[in-house]
Amino acid sequence: MGAPAHPELPHRYTLSAPALPTSPRLCRDFVRGIFAASGLPQLAEAAALCTSELVTNVHRHGKGDVRMAATIQHDRVRVTVHDDSPELPSPRRAADDDTNGRGLFLVTVLSDGCGMTPDEPATGMGMGMGMGTGKAVWFEFNVPPTNTKSTA
Repeated sequence: MGAPAHPELPHRYTLSAPALPTSPRLCRDFVRGIFAASGLPQLAEAAALCTSELVTNVHRHGKGDVRMAATIQHDRVRVTVHDDSPELPSPRRAADDDTNGRGLFLVTVLSDGCGMTPDEPATGMGMGMGMGTGKAVWFEFNVPPTNTKSTA
């Protein structure tokens, strides 16, 4: 079952959360609910896991609060996690006995697409000065086609 046909798509949901140890669970539950309510329960668990990994990275390595957005379109769903650190995450190869370091790999494997974008430079009062202050890390899932019965 694909996303319901809503002429008003895209839908955009947002959430802000402090960079605390409890935030990954809060954001994971938020995304799980969005996917279920949007008629995409088959993608909800994978999306929740990807969200948890990205929000955990903000808690451990980022700066500032977590700002999250989920955008439901006809053909795909994108979840973006933003924080105030301009440092882009770099995937690494975890050793067999490492207890962390696999999050970005999991997001890459589970999603249909992912990436990261540094913030655009800020332009203060038309002066053209300033630097971007953070980044957005995102993943996408393609919306499965709606099941239709053949009349052949």
